[in-house]
Amino acid sequence: MGASHYASSRASSSSYIYPHALGDPTSAQGAVQNDPDFSPFGGYPVSSFPLHIDEKEADDYMHNPDPILDAKENAKWTGLDARGFTSLLTLSVMVLGAIAVFIILPVLTFTGHAGVPHNSSPVTEPLSSYKYGILKGIRTSLVDPDTPASALTRLNKDGKTLKLVFSDEFNKDGRTFYHQEDQFWEAIDLNYAATNDLEWYDPDAVTTANGTLVIRLDAFKSHNLDYRSGMLQSWNKLCFKGGAIEVSASLPGLGDKKGLWPGIWTMGNLGRPGYLATTDGVWPYAYNECDVGITPNQSSTDGISYLPGQRLNSCTCKGEDHPNPGTGRGAPEIDALEATVGNINATYQVGLASQSLQVAPFDIWYMPNYDFLALHNVTITSMNTYRGGPFQQAVSGVTTLNNDWYDLTSFQKYGYEYEPGTESGYIQWEVGDQQTYTLYGQAIGANGNIGPRQISEEPMSIILNLGISNAWTYIDWPSINFPRIMYIDYVRIYQLEGNEIITCDPEGYPTTEYISNHPAAYADYNLTSWSAAGYDFPKNTLMDGCSM
Repeated sequence: MGASHYASSRASSSSYIYPHALGDPTSAQGAVQNDPDFSPFGGYPVSSFPLHIDEKEADDYMHNPDPILDAKENAKWTGLDARGFTSLLTLSVMVLGAIAVFIILPVLTFTGHAGVPHNSSPVTEPLSSYKYGILKGIRTSLVDPDTPASALTRLNKDGKTLKLVFSDEFNKDGRTFYHQEDQFWEAIDLNYAATNDLEWYDPDAVTTANGTLVIRLDAFKSHNLDYRSGMLQSWNKLCFKGGAIEVSASLPGLGDKKGLWPGIWTMGNLGRPGYLATTDGVWPYAYNECDVGITPNQSSTDGISYLPGQRLNSCTCKGEDHPNPGTGRGAPEIDALEATVGNINATYQVGLASQSLQVAPFDIWYMPNYDFLALHNVTITSMNTYRGGPFQQAVSGVTTLNNDWYDLTSFQKYGYEYEPGTESGYIQWEVGDQQTYTLYGQAIGANGNIGPRQISEEPMSIILNLGISNAWTYIDWPSINFPRIMYIDYVRIYQLEGNEIITCDPEGYPTTEYISNHPAAYADYNLTSWSAAGYDFPKNTLMDGCSM
C-alpha cells in the first residue's frame, strides 16, 4: 500500500502540471481524476483538506452557488436587510443629488427656465442694523430730494427763468468724503503748498451734521504741520458750464478778527486744485488766440508774467498732446467768496467778501477795462485795489458783510451767474439776493499785443475749503480760539432749460479722457510741474515752426 500510495502521489503531481488536459478516463490523467483519494478541485491529496468532500457545513449556502434558489430570492429581495436597504437608498439619493446640482440646475439656469425668477431677491436678515454714512449719501438724481419746492427755479439777470439742475442740501448726517466714497464730492488729503497754507487738508475734517456740511479747522498736528482742516472738491465728478451757482454758508470765526481763509470757488476741470503739475501752464488761462499771450512770460522781460506759457493753446502742432487740437484750453478760476477782514474806520473792522475772476494772459499792469464793469451798490461794494501779480490777473470786487453771518449765528448766500464767451460773456456776483457787481467780456478784451480773454468756456468744478495762511492775511492768533468751523447749508446750480450742461465733458471742451491719459500728474500732489510728471509741453506753430 505504501508503494502504491507513493506512486499515486507521483501521478497526481504529473496531473497538476496539466490541469486543463482532457483525456480518456482510462488514461493516467483520467485515473487520477477518478481516484477517490484525490481532490476533484486541483489534484491535491484528500488528506490536505480538513473535511471530507461529502461533509456538510452550516455556511455552505453562502458559497455554494444555487442558481434556482438565488433567482427566487433575488426576485423577492429577500437578501436585502434594513441596513442594505438604507445603504442603497442613500447611494441613490447621492447620485440623484449630484445629477441635479451638476447637470439639471446649470442647464435650467443657463436657459433661464429655473423655478425661481431671476429678478426675485431672497429675504435675508441684515448683518447689522447700523446705517453707515456712505450709504446715506447715495442719490439717484442730480437734484437733492430735500431741496424745497421754492428753490427749484430762480431768475437770471435778464429776467429769464433758470431751473435747478443740481443741489446738495447736506441733510444726511454722518457723511464722509474720502476717496471714492461720495458720488459728487471728495475731501482731499494734502497740504495746499501753492498758497503756503499752514494746515494739512484731511478728509477727517469734513463731514455732515445737523443738516449742514462741516469743515473744521483745528490746532491739531498732522504731517509735521500744526493745523488740520478740510477742502471739499467736486473735481472730475461734478462740473457745470454756464448758469448760476449759489452756496449758503455760515462763515468761521468772527467777522472783525483776521486770520482765517474760507473759500467758495470754482476752477476749470483741467486743473486739479492742490496738484501743481496739473495746473502748470493751464491755470488760470482762458485764451483762444495764437500770439505772444501763449508764450512763457508773455515774451516780456519786465516781470509782468512768470507763467510758463499756455500749455494747451489753440495752435499746437499736429500729433501733439492736446485734448482737442485747435481750441485754446485752460483752468480759469472764478471765486464766489474769499472772506477777509477790512476796516470801517480806525477803530472798527468788518468782514469782507472778495469775489473775483482770475485769468491769463495779463493786461498791462493787470488793468481791465473798467468801462465794462458795473457796481450795483457802491455803499457796500467797491473794486479791489489788488489786481493780481506775475502768476494771475485778478478782477476782484469787495463787499461788506454782516458780522452776524459768522459762527453759526446765521447763514448767507454767496454765488455768481455767468455766460461763457468773449464779448457776449459776463459774470455777475451776488451776496444774498443782492447783486454786487457785473463783469462783461469786453472788460478783458483785446489789449495791446494780447487778444481777448474768455469768460470761462471750461467745465467748472467746485471747491469749498477753510484755510489759514500768512500769504492771505495777517493772522491775529489770540483771537482765533480753535477750533473754527465753516458750515455749508447747501450748494445749488441753476441753468436755462434746454441748455443744461452738468458734465465734465461739454461739447468742444472734453476733460476726462485727457485726465485719464496723464495719471502721474493728476494722482501725485508732490509733483510741482508738468515735466516732473514725465510729460512735455506740446509744440506749437508760433514757437516751433511746425504745422497744425
